[in-house]
Amino acid sequence: MMKERLIQQFQELFKGEGEIRSYFAPGRVNLIGEHTDYNGGHVFPCALTLGTYGIVRSREDRKLRFYSANFEKLGVIETSLDELVPDPKANWTNYPKGVMWAFEKRGYKLTHGLDILIYGNIPNGSGLSSSASLEVLTGVILKDTFGFDVSMVDIALIGQDSENNFNGCNCGIMDQFASAMGKKDHAIFLDTNTLHYEYAPVVLKDAKIVITNSKVKHSLVDSAYNDRRTECETALKELQTVIDIKSLGELTEEEYEAHKDVVKDAVRQKRAKHAVYENQRAVRAVEALKNQDVELFGKLMNASHESLRYDYEVSCEEIDILVDLAQAMPGVVGSRITGGGFGGCTVSIVKNDAVDQFISEIGKTYQEKVGHEAEFYVVDIGDGAGII
Repeated sequence: MMKERLIQQFQELFKGEGEIRSYFAPGRVNLIGEHTDYNGGHVFPCALTLGTYGIVRSREDRKLRFYSANFEKLGVIETSLDELVPDPKANWTNYPKGVMWAFEKRGYKLTHGLDILIYGNIPNGSGLSSSASLEVLTGVILKDTFGFDVSMVDIALIGQDSENNFNGCNCGIMDQFASAMGKKDHAIFLDTNTLHYEYAPVVLKDAKIVITNSKVKHSLVDSAYNDRRTECETALKELQTVIDIKSLGELTEEEYEAHKDVVKDAVRQKRAKHAVYENQRAVRAVEALKNQDVELFGKLMNASHESLRYDYEVSCEEIDILVDLAQAMPGVVGSRITGGGFGGCTVSIVKNDAVDQFISEIGKTYQEKVGHEAEFYVVDIGDGAGII
């Protein structure tokens, strides 16, 4: 059992006495609605049963001691509640520190330090949101340890604030929301403009969700992610000169086509087109699932990838190879890049009787073409973050 193993490791590492508590926050995969979450559109993510575990004990001083079982070479990283500032040398601990900083900024006082052991089984840099999972995990730890009166939606928003303003990645709300609010066997249809959400059952009957990790790492902070955001913001300002909208997500495809010429740059036009069309695809995809029309859902996934590849330009050669192989294979309902882009993972819906062939054939061809292995995860949809 994972929890027992991690508690034992915690005790060997930190010694001492006191109550030890255990927590978990999931990673997420977004089924459709990519790069719409900062454009006021809809997203459709689900929480995974992969995620980040935290084993925690309170201290009597203001010291913070962090240890990651994923980065054993870094050993115990020690800091304090008086040093909640971003520091490249702090490595991965900038994520939990950022959440602590964001809580304190809101007037929630952290009155004592903590010993924290972290272990994640989300592949790092895969685009399945290991950073958001760690942020939400930290939020749940602080809520439980200090008795803060915050909702799970608050925890998601605090996690986003910390990633935007402490760690410098201008991400939307989707990743943290999915980790905090996940529900087993359901995806979350979230309007990122209003935070109105509903749970939609994901009933795939005779098919599975398969995530393929290209093993090409990306870092959103350093990537063109922030550039895409700026391009969309500029396009929105141009459109606002002729139409009364607060976000690109408010436009239908027809409205966008009627007014797109006010966007003066061809690249910005493509970016805005993706934001508008992808949002409409997400809306249609949820309807398709409600009607148990998995085939239509798959077609919309394929169209989403096409748009991310050519209009938003956030794919890369390795991902395109994986998607092209998947879409050409019998038994694959749909396949697309998922996450911020520039590497990471694809998400595919694959008929049960085609899953083994999918993994062996795509794995073999990908290795031949790219020179390294891909990893495959046949995933289940799990609940959101909480105490174990």
